[in-house]
Amino acid sequence: MFEPSPERFRAALGRFATGVTIVTARAADGAPVGLTANSFNSVSLEPPLVLWSLALRSRALPVFESAAHYAIHVLGVTQQALAQRFASRQADRWAGVAWTPNADGVPLLPDCAAVFECRSRSRYVEGDHVILVAEVLRCRHDGTASPLLYHGGRFYTEHPL
Repeated sequence: MFEPSPERFRAALGRFATGVTIVTARAADGAPVGLTANSFNSVSLEPPLVLWSLALRSRALPVFESAAHYAIHVLGVTQQALAQRFASRQADRWAGVAWTPNADGVPLLPDCAAVFECRSRSRYVEGDHVILVAEVLRCRHDGTASPLLYHGGRFYTEHPL
């Protein structure tokens, strides 16, 4: 065993395959905000709770820390380009992206494998990230959609793992 340097720790974490999500909210000025995240997990069935984490250095952190509501979109295999777009530092990630507001004004993306419409519940700063826990108010899924996967620093649209 080796001490977990940041590089070694990141490489070891890369052995864990995850799904890929885009988390969306509205900024105080009404502008849509979104980012790609693979740090998503269920917490509880009763009440329905999920969590995800965001780097403390993220430019979107103030939006998600103050947002009462946000949505977590589980991406399907056809949405790799969208995942890459929302993971980039592109100035306007939303240019040309179709979306509709939900009942809380949160941007919802179409054609996702699943969508969780959430109310912010709690936040915990741990290390260089904040863990955001949310109550799921509404959810839906497409039982025919295959999920987009992320493993070892690469996207997978098939299930080679």
